[in-house]
Amino acid sequence: MSEVQRKKYSEQEKSKIFDQEFMPNIDSMYNFAYRLTFDEDDAKDLVQDTYLKAFRFINSFEQGTNAKAWLFRILKNSFINDYRKKSKQPAKIDYQEVETYYNSDDVDYTSTTDLRVDAVKDMLGDEISNALNSLAVDFRTVIILCDLEGFTYEEMAKILDIPIGTVRSRLHRARNLLKDKLRSYASTMGYGTDEEE
Repeated sequence: MSEVQRKKYSEQEKSKIFDQEFMPNIDSMYNFAYRLTFDEDDAKDLVQDTYLKAFRFINSFEQGTNAKAWLFRILKNSFINDYRKKSKQPAKIDYQEVETYYNSDDVDYTSTTDLRVDAVKDMLGDEISNALNSLAVDFRTVIILCDLEGFTYEEMAKILDIPIGTVRSRLHRARNLLKDKLRSYASTMGYGTDEEE
């Protein structure tokens, strides 16, 4: 660890770093968190958790380095830890809420949920977002970091804690998967595809 990283910042310096280097990135952090969680509240919680950890461990931040990459790494690690924790928990259903709904006078027994309608309704939205969101989290993450957030391969390798060669191959595979998912959409929009040429 370098001398700069061991340095203890004063409260005034901590506030200055937080306000000037961390806070300008909050919109990018939220966008990344939302793309990972697909839920506004979960994304907000993830960003809040990230900023709490960033302030708590601010002494390990080296002033003058890439604050955005440092924050993205904290966010990514927090997401992975939360995902692992949630995946080990059993699904929770509030049976009291279900029972209360079906015993109430407001229930309309003639209306049933048609899952096919719900599925089609989501597909009628932004095709590109849907294609991106359908990718596995590892592929979605590299597309977001590179193509939407503009990180270099080196920065992405640090954020994701993987070798740069893995970043390149994962990004290549992710772009090919995305291209395959968007091929028919591109044709309907009048763009030529590889199959036609």
